[in-house]
Amino acid sequence: MPAQSKSCIGNAGVKFRTASFERNTTETQIAIRLTIEGKGRYKISTGIRFFDHMLELFARHGAFDLELTCKGDLDVDQHHTVEDVGIALGEAFDRALGDKRGILRAGYFLMPMDETLAIAAIDLSGRAAFAVDAKVRTRLVGDLQTELVTDFFEGFARGARANVHVKTMYGRSNHHKIEAIFKAFARALRVACSRDKQLGDMLPSTKGLL
Repeated sequence: MPAQSKSCIGNAGVKFRTASFERNTTETQIAIRLTIEGKGRYKISTGIRFFDHMLELFARHGAFDLELTCKGDLDVDQHHTVEDVGIALGEAFDRALGDKRGILRAGYFLMPMDETLAIAAIDLSGRAAFAVDAKVRTRLVGDLQTELVTDFFEGFARGARANVHVKTMYGRSNHHKIEAIFKAFARALRVACSRDKQLGDMLPSTKGLL
């Protein structure tokens, strides 16, 4: 699909921010369609089922509509798929947000997941930076190589040109640690993308550019 990013007016006067494009390399072929003002609907296939599940709950908890398919060189390793999906998803948000006028820009969320507690903080600052502390102690959760959780968030930070900080505060289940991080991330991003009613269409920066 050709690259598209646009805003459109819904029936209730809501301005929908959307992006759709393809990202193709010799390692991965990704097609993505995003609506920020969504209902948490998703259709996701990456070839890594646990990763799909994390992206599904990301869409649901962020209230984003997300269609994403990735065909990657999983016969080599999962790294290219996970990292490139992160980059493409970040780029989709960057395109959909446009010049970022009128958004809150920053958001954070503290997410309990049974015995686990995770925190995420995001600043759509125009600068890529990340810090990830998942405290996961196993090589695999489901079929996902757990070290790649960091690569996903690094990729998202690069694609979105954002500061992304996620951390597990404590927990026992490695599954819960990763799930809590993705849920916290989704809800923090939902806040950061929200429109700032008080500042209206002002740019949330004194530099004049994000």
